[in-house]
Amino acid sequence: MMIDFHTHIFPDRIAPRTLEVLSAAAGTPAHTDGTAAGLAASMAEAGIDLSVNLPVMTSALQVHKVNDSLYKNRALHQDMGILSFAGIHPDLDTYAEELRLRKEQGFTGIKLHPAYQRCDLDDPRFLHIIDCACNLGLAVLTHAGDDIGIPGHNYASVDMILRVIHQVQPEKFVLAHMGGWDAWDKVSLYLAGAPVYFDTAFSVGAFGMEPMQFYSLCKKHGTDRILFATDSPWSGQQVYVDIFRNLPFTEEERCAIFAGNASRLLFPAE
Repeated sequence: MMIDFHTHIFPDRIAPRTLEVLSAAAGTPAHTDGTAAGLAASMAEAGIDLSVNLPVMTSALQVHKVNDSLYKNRALHQDMGILSFAGIHPDLDTYAEELRLRKEQGFTGIKLHPAYQRCDLDDPRFLHIIDCACNLGLAVLTHAGDDIGIPGHNYASVDMILRVIHQVQPEKFVLAHMGGWDAWDKVSLYLAGAPVYFDTAFSVGAFGMEPMQFYSLCKKHGTDRILFATDSPWSGQQVYVDIFRNLPFTEEERCAIFAGNASRLLFPAE
């Protein structure tokens, strides 16, 4: 089995314009058309069984509506092999009620994106949300490190992450982009081995580390806490599968990274 823990899809009607704007901002081409069908086709090509869709809420006003839409389309997306996390925004005053509702509906995790939400990860608003989500047993996945499309301020630096870990001690905390995009030397020094998960999205190859540097960081952190992830549509799923298959992981390590570690977070009762 193979699980991609970090992907993005958009409603069909806005996907073309959304990809155009985001691709221009980041200088990054898209590898699918940004729709659920486009992701499903990419998954079939790469042999990926399940992809986790991570919605990014840029306004508190859209949180409930977007999460409702994800819940409404849940069965359709799952038939395509796509499982969505819920989104949340630091300005949502009713975050606790929203998180409880989504937990009751069967969502197993939430996505934070400090850069697009213009709020530092160690801001008290995020700390309260992370603490509440963890108390509900939800996984919390956050963008970590710089964002290639929003230069000038790192909203999720290694220092901020360390403060979150110290103050909240979240049990199911996932740091995207191998703990901090483009800060991997500091990640290796201060976060490798910490009680958190790293996802591999957008972290190896053209916009990331050289493969052997990436492999070394995986080993230093512990392959039992690495989650295979691509950041599709911003990275090609087939490209990432090929990179992983050419790295010298043992078969046991490869199975854990491809699916075993993710299954513990997505299907804790199974």
